[in-house]
Amino acid sequence: MSGLTGPQKAATLLLQLGRDRAARVMAQLDVSEMEELTAEILRLDRVDQSVADDVLEEFYDVSAVGPGLGGGANLAQHLLEASLGHDQAADMMERLRTHLAGDPFEFMRQADGRQVVSLLSGEHPQTIALVLAHLRPEQASAILAGLPPTEQGDIAHRIALMERAAPDLVQVVAESLQRKASTVLAPREMAAVGGVQPLVEIINRADPTTEKLILEGLQDRDEKLAEEVRALMFVFADIVLLEDRAMQLVLRNVETGELALAMKGASQPVQDKILTNLSERARDNLVEEIDLLGPVRMSQVEEARSQIVQGIRRLEESGQITIRRDTDDEYVA
Repeated sequence: MSGLTGPQKAATLLLQLGRDRAARVMAQLDVSEMEELTAEILRLDRVDQSVADDVLEEFYDVSAVGPGLGGGANLAQHLLEASLGHDQAADMMERLRTHLAGDPFEFMRQADGRQVVSLLSGEHPQTIALVLAHLRPEQASAILAGLPPTEQGDIAHRIALMERAAPDLVQVVAESLQRKASTVLAPREMAAVGGVQPLVEIINRADPTTEKLILEGLQDRDEKLAEEVRALMFVFADIVLLEDRAMQLVLRNVETGELALAMKGASQPVQDKILTNLSERARDNLVEEIDLLGPVRMSQVEEARSQIVQGIRRLEESGQITIRRDTDDEYVA
């Protein structure tokens, strides 16, 4: 990790916080910092998972020396909870503690589930249960699903009854499997960290001001790359690109009050797109709601639009709607 610069470490840490939280963090940076981090996110195509873990460890160590905040794990827990919430912070802290203490099964944590299934093939069910109990729940679940159905119930039962295992026994099992792993697991597993798509996901979850600053900074650095990012994005003004049936599905999932806020100051094409896809009664109610609102803060409008856009993206990701992206159209930030 010594070869990473400060901005590269910051970008790696930022992406491990999750896209929603990363967008919030980006919003707190000044323009130059935002531009620098954006550039680093784009450069970080694939990073060795051990390096990503080292970045988390360094964050843990640095946070431990903060003056007047309790130091050590308390400070790290406080900082992570502020960004991630209690449950995700607890999960990340557990990963950090495991990493710092040394994990006998670390060598298979980043392996493909099918490779681990192959590695565990022929092992005693108690050994398999011991291994799965030491892996992340999502990884253990995928591995258990890949094992023969006739063995799954037995292994699940053994995991449920397992309470404690002697450290020496765990180490012996781990060393035995690690020797076997040299011929089964890929020698170097890589974790996808950065690239264009993760950046698009972050920008799509950022507020409009942050979005505008990121895109302008990217445009100044690399015009072609900026256009590639824009082509993958979807902003509120792009609802005019939705087919009417898709628009109607979107509107069924939006409260009238939130839609009224989002409509304040919207362009005429956007207003027409929304109003023509509502029933007469719903249209009248919406127009009345907008009139009753009076002047509203732009931050409220932006938040409402952001919620609608995220709803559209969820519908697209679930396959319920398709977004037609026309690169010849202008994008309004």
